[in-house]
Amino acid sequence: MGRQWGPAMRVAEQTGCVVSASRVGQPEAGSWSCSGVILSRSPGLVLCHGGILTPFLRAGSGALTAAGAAFLPGDSCVEELRLHVQWGPTAASSTCRPERGRPWLCTPQCAGLEPGPLARPGGPPLQLLHPAELLLLLSCPAFQAHFAHLFGSESAEQWRFASTAPDAEMSEEEEEDQLRALGWFALLRVRPRPEEEANERGPRVAVAPLGTLPKGAPLLACGSPFGAFCPDIFLNTFSRGVLSNATGPLLLTDARCLPGSEGGGVFAARPPGVLVALVAAPLCWKSREWVGLTLLCAAAPLLRAARAALGRLHPCAASLAALLPPEVGAPWVLPLRDPGPPWAAAAVLVECGTVWGSGVVVAPRLVVTCRHVAPREASRVLVRPTTSKSAKIWGHVVFATRETSPYDIAVVSLEEDLEGVPIPVPTEHFHKGEAVSVVGFGVFGQACGPSVTSGILSAVVQVDETPVMLQTTCAVHGGSSGGPLFSTYSGDLLGKPT
Repeated sequence: MGRQWGPAMRVAEQTGCVVSASRVGQPEAGSWSCSGVILSRSPGLVLCHGGILTPFLRAGSGALTAAGAAFLPGDSCVEELRLHVQWGPTAASSTCRPERGRPWLCTPQCAGLEPGPLARPGGPPLQLLHPAELLLLLSCPAFQAHFAHLFGSESAEQWRFASTAPDAEMSEEEEEDQLRALGWFALLRVRPRPEEEANERGPRVAVAPLGTLPKGAPLLACGSPFGAFCPDIFLNTFSRGVLSNATGPLLLTDARCLPGSEGGGVFAARPPGVLVALVAAPLCWKSREWVGLTLLCAAAPLLRAARAALGRLHPCAASLAALLPPEVGAPWVLPLRDPGPPWAAAAVLVECGTVWGSGVVVAPRLVVTCRHVAPREASRVLVRPTTSKSAKIWGHVVFATRETSPYDIAVVSLEEDLEGVPIPVPTEHFHKGEAVSVVGFGVFGQACGPSVTSGILSAVVQVDETPVMLQTTCAVHGGSSGGPLFSTYSGDLLGKPT
């Protein structure tokens, strides 16, 4: 992962955990689990996804969408609810069981496989399941508002945020419960045993203020796929990506996450291990296709909501609120703001009648896009730069490849100069395996500006020793056609997705 990620990985791994919910007397039948973030170890405070608690709400999942509902007290759930938190080893513990006769070799303990207490090599059994109590369920009102704006229209019906594939068996009630709980999280208090409390120490987490990370900023997601199933294998699994897009506290990343990662933390590389967001939905589907993006809720406004809710619900709110992690710069003074990659501004939105896509500026009055976005017969083409949402410039197609050509290219000449837009430098060399980024108006189109996805250059196709086609692992969506493919580090223009 490189030196850049070492400190962030250590913080993420020591603050990641798994939260399980079940009914008393029924620990296995009807249990739910997700990922979480340890905000404080002594005393223990954990923030996790609230979706696992919807089966236990006294008033049902409809309580989450009631008018004005921003938080619910812990007693909103039935008395039979039992919560447990499991986290990885500290300096004084281990998550493996030594094999008989070979104390240096440990075997993972998976759910349902040789159940029993975990043990330190040569030591007594180690208890890693910590009982917890629900302090409150909370949501971020701004997240809910932005989500309703983006996905509340009829055209948003093609979107789906369930943790299963569109063709998987799931009742309408289960899918509705998942949607209602999408932006809800749970604050838990964990009570470690007295003999464990002295050993439970972890790094102090800081939170990135909202809006301080630019699109394209590197992110590290830490969650436990499949929740409480086989945590010795899946606990605190890492995935790297970038901040792909953002509207208020609703964030998107191309870091790949799996079901069970809901509630997991997403951290910045700079400053190391700063908590940026929590996973709200690991799988996003559009028109029954997985889009390769993960939906996040920014941590800063979520924790502000937690402080406000604690002040109204608990008499000891001041002491509990003091345990919630601070935002960077309060009281820590750490550099965080980053202008982001300048080359991202070279992407433009191209509209041709009812068809729209992306393009890249190659000269003050020239834009390259795809033929299927701006065909040869198009009379007028509208171009919108990212530097100003209100700006729009008309142009016309001066060149387009034929439909029979394997190259899907069109060139648009503009009637005015595009001011303030950087002109990218075409690369002269292509290196397989180098880090690359795609910028385009897929996913949300014009609503949130272009999205950024990251990957590597996986193949270079040559004809007569001349590169003509590229392959990349970047997630590319409908609407990104014609946008630029850049070298992440040099900023050179490599090509465009078709």
